Amino acid sequence: MYRLLDQFEALFAGKKYNHRASTHGDRVALEFYEDLLDLDRSTRLVQRMVARTRVVNRQNTRRGVLARRGDGTFGEIIPNTPALIEPGFRVARGEVATVELGIEVKILAKAMLKQIDRVIGDLNKQVSQFQLGGGSPVTIGIVGRDHAAVYTSYEGDREYRTTGRDGYAHPIQEAKEAKRRLVTMAAPQFDQFLPLEFRAENVAPFRFEWLNKDSTERDYGAVLTRVLRSYDQRF
Repeated sequence: MYRLLDQFEALFAGKKYNHRASTHGDRVALEFYEDLLDLDRSTRLVQRMVARTRVVNRQNTRRGVLARRGDGTFGEIIPNTPALIEPGFRVARGEVATVELGIEVKILAKAMLKQIDRVIGDLNKQVSQFQLGGGSPVTIGIVGRDHAAVYTSYEGDREYRTTGRDGYAHPIQEAKEAKRRLVTMAAPQFDQFLPLEFRAENVAPFRFEWLNKDSTERDYGAVLTRVLRSYDQRF
């Protein structure tokens, strides 16, 4: 139903998930803008996307503004610069002068509580980074949390399987507390915050399932709707 949810699932389904890959967040965030366009509930945003005066910046940077990159940066294109369409997408890519929408994506699949403080810090700092250079961007945080009974991670040729003890807790043991901290310490910093709850053991045949697919789709649809409302109010 939604491209972003399909892309998130594709990170795990049928193949090993590499938690160190730096492009996962970008790939998920890019689909958010396609879903906004497909939803077609903001005439203003659709017209700007079609006219290519608003584009996604692949490098997630703004010309002349020194800020940490997010996963999905969308804004006004720099005049007289190219707006390019990549195969399979309708929202153009280009250099941006402003940020109108900014997305940060995190995925927690192993050792959640060991890294939760860093993840929350990164999320909160990114909101401030989107706001550098002026403007009032609509900010979206997306965090996936695994609920699998056991999980295997990979470092080169080595495998690490959770044991449920001695610092190797199973995802299901940590998911509830990770959610509590994210909801209380990160979500309030964003205009919209979307938890994505799933199960993936990360072993052959590399199955993936949403904890509650119907609820996930509804939550995501609600976030898209609220983002469009905020966009029309601010821009």
